[in-house]
Amino acid sequence: MASKFGLAGGIPERRVRPIWDAIDSRQFKNALKLSTALLAKFPNSPYAIALKALVLERMGKNDEALSVCLTARDALFNNPNALVDELTLSTMQGVFQRLDHLDMATSCYEHACTKYSNNVELLMGLFNCYVHEYSFVKQQQTAIKLYKVSNEEKFLLWAVCSIQLQVCCGDGGEKVLLLAEGLLKKHIASHGLHELEALNIYISLLEHQLKYTDALEILSGKLGALMTIEVDRLYLKGKLLAKSGDFAAAADVFQKVLEQRPDDWEGYLHYFGCLMEDETAFIKDSDPMHMQNPAACEKLQISEELFDSRMSDAVSFITKLMEANDNSSRCSHLALIETERQKLVFRKGDSAKVVADLVLYFSRFGHLACFSSDIEIFLQHLDGNCKSEFLNKVMEEQTSNVADQTKALGRSISVFKIKSLVVDAAEDSHILDLENEAVNMMETFCRNLTLSRDLDLQETMHGEELLSLACNVLVQLFWRTRHFGYLLESMLILEFGLAIRRHVWQYKLLLVHLYSYWSALPLAYERYKSLDVKNILLETVSHHILPQMLASPFWSDLNNLLSDYLKFMDDHFRESANLTYLAYCHRSYSKVIEFVQFKEGLQRSSQYLVAKIESAILQLKQNSNSVDEQEHILEKLNYGTHFVELSSEIRCKSLTFNEDLNLRPWWTPTYDRNYLMGPFKRVSCLRENRATEIKQSHDRVLKNIEIRSLFPRMIYLSMHSASASVKENTEANGSSTDLKLAEELKVLLERFTKIMDLSFHDAVEHVIEISSGDKLLEVLSSDIVDWMNFAVFLNAWNLSCHEIKGTDGFNTWKLVSSLFRKIVIDTMKQAGPLVSSIGVDLSILVRLISEPLAWHALIIQSCIRSLPPSGRKKKKGAVEQSSSFSSKEMQDSIPCLCDSMDLIMKWLNEQLDKQNDEKLKAMLSTIDGSNEPGKVLKTLQSAISLMSSSDLGTTIFHAVHSWNPGDVAGKIVSGQDKYLSELLRICKLKSKLLQSLRVQL
Repeated sequence: MASKFGLAGGIPERRVRPIWDAIDSRQFKNALKLSTALLAKFPNSPYAIALKALVLERMGKNDEALSVCLTARDALFNNPNALVDELTLSTMQGVFQRLDHLDMATSCYEHACTKYSNNVELLMGLFNCYVHEYSFVKQQQTAIKLYKVSNEEKFLLWAVCSIQLQVCCGDGGEKVLLLAEGLLKKHIASHGLHELEALNIYISLLEHQLKYTDALEILSGKLGALMTIEVDRLYLKGKLLAKSGDFAAAADVFQKVLEQRPDDWEGYLHYFGCLMEDETAFIKDSDPMHMQNPAACEKLQISEELFDSRMSDAVSFITKLMEANDNSSRCSHLALIETERQKLVFRKGDSAKVVADLVLYFSRFGHLACFSSDIEIFLQHLDGNCKSEFLNKVMEEQTSNVADQTKALGRSISVFKIKSLVVDAAEDSHILDLENEAVNMMETFCRNLTLSRDLDLQETMHGEELLSLACNVLVQLFWRTRHFGYLLESMLILEFGLAIRRHVWQYKLLLVHLYSYWSALPLAYERYKSLDVKNILLETVSHHILPQMLASPFWSDLNNLLSDYLKFMDDHFRESANLTYLAYCHRSYSKVIEFVQFKEGLQRSSQYLVAKIESAILQLKQNSNSVDEQEHILEKLNYGTHFVELSSEIRCKSLTFNEDLNLRPWWTPTYDRNYLMGPFKRVSCLRENRATEIKQSHDRVLKNIEIRSLFPRMIYLSMHSASASVKENTEANGSSTDLKLAEELKVLLERFTKIMDLSFHDAVEHVIEISSGDKLLEVLSSDIVDWMNFAVFLNAWNLSCHEIKGTDGFNTWKLVSSLFRKIVIDTMKQAGPLVSSIGVDLSILVRLISEPLAWHALIIQSCIRSLPPSGRKKKKGAVEQSSSFSSKEMQDSIPCLCDSMDLIMKWLNEQLDKQNDEKLKAMLSTIDGSNEPGKVLKTLQSAISLMSSSDLGTTIFHAVHSWNPGDVAGKIVSGQDKYLSELLRICKLKSKLLQSLRVQL
């Protein structure tokens, strides 16, 4: 190509280099000046034009950049003498790709490859374009062409990998795998294979077709030598044997694997899977400690005699392994306990033997942080007496002298964790016992704080987990007693831990949920931001704060949260193909499939859909006081039609739930479930029901997405349907169009009620009976705010069709205002001072005011805008009467709404009028010692008073003494006040708007 002869895109390189240097140093103005001068000298050069487009794109002038780049494309297409090289095309591709016009880049490469059909560089560029388009069939075709031109093995593997993607990520049938297999066989026969990745992709291809015997032959033949690490080859051989059904031979192979890797837990699981002839053991699971589910094992897959024989052989084999490794292998010990667990599963074991083995395991590995998670699965198979016996023996073992203080601390932490697993707080623990347990945890932490004196600030403290454990106990105590002092204590000790180590994410996550629960959301958001969540963690971690923010009045912070998340996702979708192509070039074919599947999983993310929908609804909420602004936003949202289509497709899509729920505190297993809001239950029941809770939460997420995606369109239709209902001259304003809008709104209302598991008729009856007082609000088991939204949209529809009629002055305007008032009164019943009670559910009030009331106000504004001017002569007849009647109904409904708003604002003002010192005093009085809470805090304060700089070191000593309970409590009060103030601000704006509408009517 031209670039190889000192030319860049046909231009001498010395003229181009200064432009690239300016771009690399981000001197874009200088780069634009140089590129303009270059273009003046080479006006017909596609490369010179593309270079200017690149500079403009980097400067953020996207429209101008696209126009210039299209000019370069035209120059390439229309000038038969134009130089076509990879440098020109790749420059254009970069611009088109970043401007979301991949099809343009592809067309350029297709044109070039038509002109130079055997050019490898251009074909690779075309392949790259198809990778970015995720066009797997065209990838395959281009890769095969590359293979024919160059006869290189890597291009054949590109084709095979593209075929695999058609099956696992596209709509290709299994038959295309035969084509891939045939291509590989032909190549192997003439050239063989020379790379380990080539062998792996060949075997995975055979596995996908269930050709395990063929795969074993390949692995045992000459090609198997490509896998130079023997244990890896044995591992793969064992899996293939097991999948082919030869479990006995597979077990022998896994024994050889374990002899070389005695601490490989996954190897033990596969070994036991072979012994039990359990195929599920070879299904990839996200949990590395995944074991056979006892609930799913109703009978043995093998005879009882064979089971006994194989368990006996396993015990002998594992015992020999342990002896050969001086009993130092942790996984060997666990495997020995697993043999006893397997016996218990099939009612052939001895619980006493399991207890004895667990105690032995504690004596050797009880100091490890993973100890409790290691044995949790085994404890599930023991009854209450055996668990108590195990706990007693472990506590006896704990008291035995351990020379190493760090190990002794680790053992103490393990015992605390075992107690939380074994002892059920509801049945077996008195409140005093739980308090003493939390005190013991705090004493242990303070006593061992000296161990961390010489550690770097970024290193984990010794005993760091103790504060989290104590927090969990205190939250249990709060749930049981409803005494807020325990909740305050839990926050104080976590803040104490952060004073010593600011980076401990476990403390921060717990505080995020505790502050959110106590209406101190600004503090929760502050703690979340300090986690510095970036990149993929935005997908897996943001569920800790996003649901609370969606139901909060902090719209600016919510906008930042949603924008950061959506930006990451969109950037990843735009750039992930770069990683995929890089994996192709580096011959990492397993990564190719992994990257594509990862990207598809993110595209189907439920949270991604929620964020897109809520971002649109947030814009509508922020501008809900102005009809003109609302219509402008709805126009940008295509009047909500895209979201309606999305709602129709939800059930057809296989959405992914990528949130890491394992990081959530025990009292809130899912984003919409908080046990602290309800009555106390056995903690062990919560653990048992966790899987069910998660499944139900996923169902609720789907339902929520379906409903919320209807809102933008329903708001648009409601505004225009209501407006049309009061127009003076229906013929002049296009009645047929208006009727179509009303009909569409009816369809969406019916879909709304169907999602809520009710017929349209039943839903209408429910809201009417509740608003009139014939039924209680509890009848609507679903989200009450959604039903309020339904009533608002129902009113807008009824203004056009007049199908819902009542007696005694009933109308749907009155329905909306009455239902709104009832929800407000019902919500305010439990209102109390936030410093000493949860009181009113502020999130319900926030959503009630910012959504249904906002939409209702927009409908009223739309109606008022359509009313004839007061000085204009009105036409006589039915239209005038109907219009004036609607106006009176609107006018009569507003005072009820204003009274409801006054009720909310009165309570908010009462809370905010109290002096902060008074609130702080009331909050601290919950832990002053006159009541039950306060013991943990006193223990901590006593320990701090005895700490010296020589024991702790200067850094920790100053950190400990910088912590002040009063300061922490003061921040909580300020956070609550900030929440109330922001809610009051929104209330005042809405109340002022309603009053102005009342005056206009």
